[in-house]
Formats: sequence, structure tokens, C-alpha cells
Amino acid sequence: MIGRLNHVGVATPSIDEAVKVYRDLLGATAIGEKFALPEQGVWVCFVDTPNSQIELIEPYGEASPIHGFLAKNPSGGQHHICFEVPDILVARDDMRAKGATVLGTGEPRIGAHGVPVIFIHPKNMGGVLVELMETPKDAH
Repeated sequence: MIGRLNHVGVATPSIDEAVKVYRDLLGATAIGEKFALPEQGVWVCFVDTPNSQIELIEPYGEASPIHGFLAKNPSGGQHHICFEVPDILVARDDMRAKGATVLGTGEPRIGAHGVPVIFIHPKNMGGVLVELMETPKDAH
């Protein structure tokens, strides 16, 4: 069921400052534009690597779920990992059948790549917040 690692989500108080780290210290050259996902309460910017992406996420608005993470980790840090799955509804139902907690309403929402996503509670994933995203139709 699990597909390729799509990205590692990194929460940051400032995408602009985080981009400098990936560009200036690590030599990243393929860095997307920062864009808003108000329905998820985040600003997003993708840093391409040869085999995956880093998703930089910054709070958008006072209700952003990232505020809680940054309160515990003021400098930011790894927030989640994201794997592709062929069918998000099959993946969701499989996770539930195996006793995992799908966060939120359990209904997929559209993520930063424009495809349906769900999040699995860290308590079921060895302490790691896991995002599952439906493989984009034009992927790879």
C-alpha cells in the first residue's frame, strides 16, 4: 500500500528564513514560490531534492494548527512525513480497519499538491505524524 516518500514537512516560523538554510547552506536550487493554503492554516513552499521534496510550512492566521507545534518547537522542526498511496479512500479505510486514527473528520481534504490527503495520528505511527496523499495523476 505505501508508495514513495513524497515529502518531509518542516514547520518553521519563517519560510523566508528557512529557504536561506536550504539554499545557502545545503545548495538547493529548485525552490518553489511561497503560497497560502488558508483552509489548512498554512503557508507552503516546496524545496525540490533529487528524490523527494521538503515542504516548508509556516502558520497562516491565528487558527493555524502549526502554532501549537511551534510553541513547543520555537525554531521549527520536522512536522510530518508524507507517503503517496494509489487511492486515498482505500488507504483511509485500510488505516481505520487496522485501528489507526485518521485525524480531523476523516474525510480527505485537498493538500498542497492539489490531491486528496489524510493524516494519521502519531500514536499509531511510532510517534511520527504521517500524511498520506493520493499519487498525483501526472507524477513521476
